[in-house]
Amino acid sequence: MASEVFWADMRTKKGKNLVNKVAGLWRKAGFKRAIADQDLVAVKIHFGEKGNLAYINPVFARQIVELVKASKGMPFLTDSNTLYVGSRSNAVEHLQTAIENGFAYAVVGAPVIIADGLKGKDYYEVPIEGKHFRQVKISSAIYHADSMVVMSHFKGHELTAFGGTIKNLGMGCGSPGGKQMMHSDVLPEVQEEKCVGCGLCRRWCPAEAITVNEKASIDAGLCIGCGECTVTCPERAIKASFKSDPVVLQEKIVEFALGAVKDKKDKCVYFNFLTHVAPECDCNSWNDAAIIPDVGILASWDPVALDQASLDLANAQPALPGTRLDGRDNVKDKFQAISGYDGTHLLRYAEEVGLGTREYKLIKI
Repeated sequence: MASEVFWADMRTKKGKNLVNKVAGLWRKAGFKRAIADQDLVAVKIHFGEKGNLAYINPVFARQIVELVKASKGMPFLTDSNTLYVGSRSNAVEHLQTAIENGFAYAVVGAPVIIADGLKGKDYYEVPIEGKHFRQVKISSAIYHADSMVVMSHFKGHELTAFGGTIKNLGMGCGSPGGKQMMHSDVLPEVQEEKCVGCGLCRRWCPAEAITVNEKASIDAGLCIGCGECTVTCPERAIKASFKSDPVVLQEKIVEFALGAVKDKKDKCVYFNFLTHVAPECDCNSWNDAAIIPDVGILASWDPVALDQASLDLANAQPALPGTRLDGRDNVKDKFQAISGYDGTHLLRYAEEVGLGTREYKLIKI
């Protein structure tokens, strides 16, 4: 049976701005019934790396907070610490980054709680029945939350082609140790003809696996496969390769997503924001120009249907000139054209393991 996906486009008028439309999506989808009186409600969101501006506007988070409060829930904004070295690898810097990016209590009306504690060590090993894992490390605040509202910025991604709700659930709810489990099949390689020896990759490597002597060199024995060097390199001289088929990373993300929502049946609701659809992840300390026009905001009870609808709508848009898609107007999958990877296996595997269905009915509000 097809799942309902609700879509609010970017058109606005007096009395119906985009913030109002978020509330309209909430009501149309019936999300209030996911929240019981006094539920602790995790609003899972990416706060954006310092220097990145493509993440979801905090004003939208405030609207979700108000809707949760009106449903008698107790909301808190949350995300997990990162595996790579950046401005969100521990709770102190993560909180500071969140506040500097606009997610202060005065703006959003709810506290920010870093889901896996000070150094990413607060997690629960949730049992699942997966192809790759029998247990996954889910950040404790997400594990303990009674309900969850997942707010995801839909955009491109360097290793999975695109990132939406499922990636926000899987990679975003996993502790740094869990992120390492998911990334363990990635082994980056330096293309020496492109490397200029700037040393940025070494600075961002959490495993100290990179040395630079005119050219960068990666010690495969020390590399943990986080892939941070591939996105940090300004010359794009480091390419991600896989010790196994690259779809394994996508499958691992799906299995972590299963762990994140386990025991929360009918208690999780999902939003995808198709605004400033950047070619790469919000984990970067920059964001490149949006590759397509803004599409709007989508919502669903089904994370798989939501990501499938988002991907279809994004691929139906024209490529914007002067961006990473310049001159590639006719490509069928815009995200594969940029990353080189097919991200649709993530959707197929998510459907296979019962996370949701790819069949959807798009309802425009």
